[in-house]
Amino acid sequence: MTTILSVSGSPSATSRTARLLRHLDDRLRGHGHDVVPLDVRTLPAEPLLNADFGHPAVVETAALFARADGVVVGTPVYKAAYSGLLKALLDLLPQYALTGKVVLPLATGGSTAHVLAIDYALRPVLNSMGPAHIVPGWFTLDKDITVADDGSVTVAPDTAEALARVTDQFSASLHAHHASLALTG
Repeated sequence: MTTILSVSGSPSATSRTARLLRHLDDRLRGHGHDVVPLDVRTLPAEPLLNADFGHPAVVETAALFARADGVVVGTPVYKAAYSGLLKALLDLLPQYALTGKVVLPLATGGSTAHVLAIDYALRPVLNSMGPAHIVPGWFTLDKDITVADDGSVTVAPDTAEALARVTDQFSASLHAHHASLALTG
């Protein structure tokens, strides 16, 4: 069984980004993956603000990345880039924290004007961290994510179909990568 770390870079407790990720986590579990959710906002602020690489929360988070076979990185888009909270975390991880991993970048935002944030802001940073493969990501408009009073998430039909496609592609890439490692190692 492969392990996926599902990372939400949203600073908001009522984040549509985090809720969308948890919704997609269920789909990935259905594909036979063990999914570990991580909401960066739940980490203590002090090590993130002070670049404390040795803080136990940072060390534990780096270990989560090390144990994962795949990583889903979700972020809201602010001013045409990924969140500062996500940036703070990525800066504290080892340079090659994504080595050998399959990565799925996802973003949410209020306008299609931010759709390129995945490819021009997030993907280069993720790529610099040494992943085996970054699958095509997906940008979801906030208006396409509905959160019910009970916390359940509904995604607009066209968006749900697209998200299912990229999530399934990520899952297939992860399974293929895991199988190729088993053959060679």
